[in-house]
Amino acid sequence: MEDSTVSRLVEHHSHKAARILDSARELVADHGVRKVTVSEIAAAAGVGKGTVYLYWPTKEDLILGLFARELLSFLDELITRVTADPAVVLPRHLAPLLVRTGLRSPLARRLAAKDGELLRLLTEQAGDRDLFDRTQPSAMCQAVMPILREHGLLRQDRPLADQSYAMHAVLVGFGTTMSNPDSAPTRVGDPGEVLADTVALLLEPAVAPAEQAVTAAADGTVAVFRQTRDAVLDLIDRSQNLQQ
Repeated sequence: MEDSTVSRLVEHHSHKAARILDSARELVADHGVRKVTVSEIAAAAGVGKGTVYLYWPTKEDLILGLFARELLSFLDELITRVTADPAVVLPRHLAPLLVRTGLRSPLARRLAAKDGELLRLLTEQAGDRDLFDRTQPSAMCQAVMPILREHGLLRQDRPLADQSYAMHAVLVGFGTTMSNPDSAPTRVGDPGEVLADTVALLLEPAVAPAEQAVTAAADGTVAVFRQTRDAVLDLIDRSQNLQQ
């Protein structure tokens, strides 16, 4: 994580704030937003209730800030992986990375379990709703589809809009099923490999793109991810008391 980012996260300046976030994450993951109170979070963190309000004005701000931090970790991993290996932007690699990284988030799993209160909180404000929508795995992939198409990483025989729709449907379907594997009709060795094969057959050209094209697509993709990351950091700034 960049130094400038660290300076903007209150938990890097306060062990108490870090404990509050950890406790809130665990309680919300186990019980959902509605059933968790600030008093319970404070007790689990070993601080007074008033201490929570020193760092976050409301419970809603704390949960928003917590979810934004998980989005930040999600985006940081994507940026790191694509920067280290530009071939990760190939659809067969990018799709499983987006789904698996997203599903590691405890709050994302709460959303997958239909936590209506968490969804309401994340989408109550228009700006937050837009950011939440932009950071969905399918939306993240659709945002870079024009870049992949421009550099020859997608087939040219179908409209880009159709390909974006197909990618969305595949990612949502696999994401839902991978978050609840018991819902699948049969068990497979590695769902990520099935996803990779599906996306490759559906979207990738018969002739592999040149290394230079892959690198250019990776650079454009990282730029999109960084732009979204900046918006997530702005949400974190708004949710916490920066004076602490």
